[in-house]
Parts: sequence; C-alpha cells; structure tokens
Amino acid sequence: MTTSYAAGKMLAEVSEGVGLITFNQPEKRNAMSVAMWQGLSEILDAFGADDAIRAVVMTGAGTKAFVSGADISQFEQTRADGNAQLEYDRLTSTGRAKLAAFPKPVIACIRGFCLGGGLGIAMQADLRIAGDSAQFGIPAARLGIAYSFEMIERLISLVGQAHARMIIMTGDRMDAMEAQRVGLVNRVVPDEELTDTVLELAKTISANAPLSLRATKLTVNAVMAAESQRNRAAVDAAILACFDSADYREGRTAFMEKRPAKWQGR
Repeated sequence: MTTSYAAGKMLAEVSEGVGLITFNQPEKRNAMSVAMWQGLSEILDAFGADDAIRAVVMTGAGTKAFVSGADISQFEQTRADGNAQLEYDRLTSTGRAKLAAFPKPVIACIRGFCLGGGLGIAMQADLRIAGDSAQFGIPAARLGIAYSFEMIERLISLVGQAHARMIIMTGDRMDAMEAQRVGLVNRVVPDEELTDTVLELAKTISANAPLSLRATKLTVNAVMAAESQRNRAAVDAAILACFDSADYREGRTAFMEKRPAKWQGR
C-alpha cells in the first residue's frame, strides 16, 4: 500500500523488508519544495519506527530525474535574501537531519537529473546506484548561491577536494560513468535494469542482521565525522550489542546448519 505525504508530492511504500520513498513531483523534475522536506521527515519517522523495514530506497517519480534540486519557483518567497535563507534552513533542517542520522541502510536509485540539493540528498544515502541516463552537478555558482558546509564536507568525503572544487566551481554536469569514476556513485547500470538492480540490492542488505547493519552504519559515520563529533561510546556499545544478541547466536547456528538466519533484531 502506498501512503501519501506533502499533498501527494512524497510517497511511501513497504515491501519485503524494504521501504521505498518516492519524490513525486515529475512535472518539476522532482524539485524539492519545503513541504516535501517536511513529508520526507514524516516518512523517515515512520520507517525508522517499523522494525519490519531493514533497508530504504529513495527514488524519483518518472524517468527524467531523481531530484533536480530545490524548487526554484519558491526561491522568491522562501530564499530571497540571507534572512529568508536562514528561515528556509530552519524549515528544512529537520528532514535533512533525520536523513543524515537515519540508522538503517539507505540506497539512492538515480535516474536522470540529480542536481544541486538533489545531489545533496543522494550523498546522504549509504549507497548510490545510477542509471546510465543520470546526470550530476552542483549549479550553485550559476545561481549566485553557495551550499552548506555539511554538503560540501560530504562531497569532499566522497570525491576528494580536487574533484569537489571542479564540480562546484564550474557548475558543469557530469554523466553517470564520470560520476562513478570520481567516486560519487557506487555502480552504473542500464536504465532499464536500474529499479530491479536497486531492489535486489536492498533485499540483499535487508536479509542481513539488523543490529550488524546498524552498528556498521554508525561506525562508518563516526569514522567520517570530525574527531570531536565522534561518539565512540555509542559505536562501542552498538558493536558489543551485536555480540550479546540473540541474533549472533542465531547467525552462528544458521551458518553451521547451512540455512538462512532468522533475525529478530535483538
């Protein structure tokens, strides 16, 4: 069953342990409005609370775009000057923070345009799988704006400062194969295979132990964070929780019996 948020501009669906989030504004190439950010926040709350969901996929409606950026038609109203930008950041910060801190694996399924703020969303995913039609870029310099410290930090962590400077300073777009070469995406597949490839990957991940997935994501995020922002106590506790869990005992037993494990998440 599909559930609508943000007046239908955000869609949520659950199937076989995978939560699917769809940015649903194809007439604007899935450009993100403030309401869509609020809808994303609500979906992440629901998916985070559902123990049956082990992995999440984000995708864009239609064939033209993942997310083409922020909804420029709202700029005059919501981002006309510095003060308005601060208010825009306040209105959208909850969704951004929840995506960044979401504890379950997230995959971005990217077809068509993935630009600006849309690339920012994709970079918050744990994995990015692109169709061969995908195009990536950050056109901030062509709009006379600049992106946040967090977004640039994430870009540099993925592609390095040299490629990041090229992407930001030129505002040029790159195709899917170039994005894979510089480390922006994990894999490129033909468009017609994209959905099946991503769903199969999500199901593979969701078949693994939930506590192990949570600990791994927490650890990777801590490694990538500044040292002052690392919560080593939380990381160590998550790792120890795996070894003390019923799932660990089940995993050992299933391995010896050569059968799939039946995870309980505890």
